[in-house]
Amino acid sequence: MTKSVKEVPKRKNSSMASNFNEMKEHGKVMEHVSSNEEVRKSGKTPDPLQHEKKEYEK
Repeated sequence: MTKSVKEVPKRKNSSMASNFNEMKEHGKVMEHVSSNEEVRKSGKTPDPLQHEKKEYEK
């Protein structure tokens, strides 16, 4: 007898989406996120840069 239940792969650390459908959904959400320029125009302060060191740049 074989199992017909699919195993869900364990997520890797720091992954944003575990499959293509999650990635498409995340893309839809990100379309509505304000840019730093839009945030400044609304009178708010955008998030600071997290990494300014050259060692993080690719």
